[in-house]
This record gives sequence, C-alpha cells and structure tokens, in this order.
Amino acid sequence: MKKSPLFILWVIFCFSCQKESSLHPHEGFVEVTGGKIWYEVVGEGPNPPVLLLHGGPGSASFGFDPLRELDYNGPIIFWDQLGCGRSEALSDTTLMTIENFVDQTERLRRHLGLEDFVLYGHSWGSMLGIDYFLRYPEEVKAIIFSSPLFSTDRWIADADTLIATLPDSIQQVIRHFETTGEYDHPEYLAATEMYYDKYVTRKKQPKVDRSHLKLSSGSEIYRYMWGPSEFNSTGTLRDFDRLEDLSGIDVPTLLVCGEFDEARPETIRFYSGLIPGSRVEIIPDAAHSTLNDNREAMLKVIGSFLETVIK
Repeated sequence: MKKSPLFILWVIFCFSCQKESSLHPHEGFVEVTGGKIWYEVVGEGPNPPVLLLHGGPGSASFGFDPLRELDYNGPIIFWDQLGCGRSEALSDTTLMTIENFVDQTERLRRHLGLEDFVLYGHSWGSMLGIDYFLRYPEEVKAIIFSSPLFSTDRWIADADTLIATLPDSIQQVIRHFETTGEYDHPEYLAATEMYYDKYVTRKKQPKVDRSHLKLSSGSEIYRYMWGPSEFNSTGTLRDFDRLEDLSGIDVPTLLVCGEFDEARPETIRFYSGLIPGSRVEIIPDAAHSTLNDNREAMLKVIGSFLETVIK
C-alpha cells in the first residue's frame, strides 16, 4: 500500500521527537566491550550536545562537575570510561587501548543519538578526543582541547623544564628513584606531590563524600597506559604523537590551559599554530586542574566558545 506524503512527514516528525527526547536529563549505563559504562545527561535545549572526555587514563568525570553550573541551553554528557568511577571495573590489559576507549565513545554517541556535537577532552581526554575525531570526523561540530597532550615526547620535555624549577634536592630524589624504579618509595611520592602542588592542582580540592557510590579504581589503567607519575611515561602511550594530524582538524577548535599548567602555555600555543583557525585561552592562577583552580574564569571561557559554535 502506497503511503501518502503527509503520512511520511508524520513518521519523520515522530522519529525526530523521539530522538530529541533521548537527550532529556537522565543517567544510565551502556554495554561496551568489557563491561558497562555509566553516563549522565545534564541539561537540555536546542544547543549542540557537549560530550565530555575526562582525564587519566584511569580517572573519572568528577573533575568536570563544575560544568554543571555552566549557563548552557543544551545537554552536557558526563560519563566515566570503562574501569573508572561509576563504570564497571577493568582489569584486562588487552582492553586498555586508545582504540577501545574510542570505541566506547562511539557506542555512547550512538546510544544517545548524538549528531553535530561538541567534543570536550581534558588531558588524556584530548588524546582520546583527537583519535575519536580522526576516526569519526563527520560527527563532530567543534572541539575543546583542555590542557591537551598531542605528543608524549613534547609532554616529557615540558615536564623536564618544570622539574628544573624545583629545589635541587627534590630533582635529585626524582631522578634517583626513576633510575631505580622505586616509584612507590615515600621520598619519590613526596617529591611527586610537590610537583603536583605547583603544576597539576594548585588549589585544594573540595572534599566530597562519595562513600555511597560504588566506584572503580583506574590506577592500574593509569600505570599500564601512562606510567608511575605525570612526568614519567613508561606505558603504552609513551610513543603517542598526533602532531602531523593537527592540520587536518577542520572544525572550530579551542585550546585552553592554566597559567601554571604542566601542559605548558608555550606548548599549547605551538599546538594551536598547527590547527587552522584555532583559538587559545590561558586561565590565570591555574595549573592543570583549571576547573578546580579557577572555576569562574574557566566557565567564562568555555561559555564564550560555545556561543561562537551556536552562531
């Protein structure tokens, strides 16, 4: 039986309505290879969805919580990668690959029916973000790279520059225990904490009671894929390099980092020079954890960029 044009239009309208309704505020789980990942859609409206890729690898999306305060008339999708936070645990190292995390991202996108969305990756999330874009460029409307890493060699060189600013005694401790491989030694951990206080998180993070949540620890993922500390990569990401791919990014792109970030502003400007038409913002009085160290400035920068995407 031949359908009338009016009927066909009605079916298309109903399908569109169902698609939009999937982005109302809610939370749930998506089955991926190796387990289930947790997600939450916060906010709703006509603006492009924003899909968040948290840092790590092996961390969780809690660091993005200040974005819940963002004045944005559209959905923001928080999620924890497999093995992290509210998602199921991951111990199989064969699944601890950037390709598998790209696949998780795509499965979540399909589950939510996202199209023309903004990809927002922080730190390791920028590594995941660039690889997602290289594989699925047609799905991405714009990108925010927060404190990004596109070359591990460049990251380690920057870390060496920052370590050189520490007292000589601390530098000696770091180099000694990196030579011996005693990464859990109390002296090495204390030296690492001094580095982190200057270049990772400058402002004390608020204490939040999460004892009611069943959380997965991603520490094994971090060690396997990255290494023992922020400034020493011994894992599978040691040879990561996407510098030659940056020129192929053809969507509006924001690169942002902290004034005292371990992702040094000089390097972020260098990356920006490789991405046509990209924009750079430096958050004052902030290290790597920009949303924690200077929430107000970071939310203003993110909001301003998203306004340009909407227009």
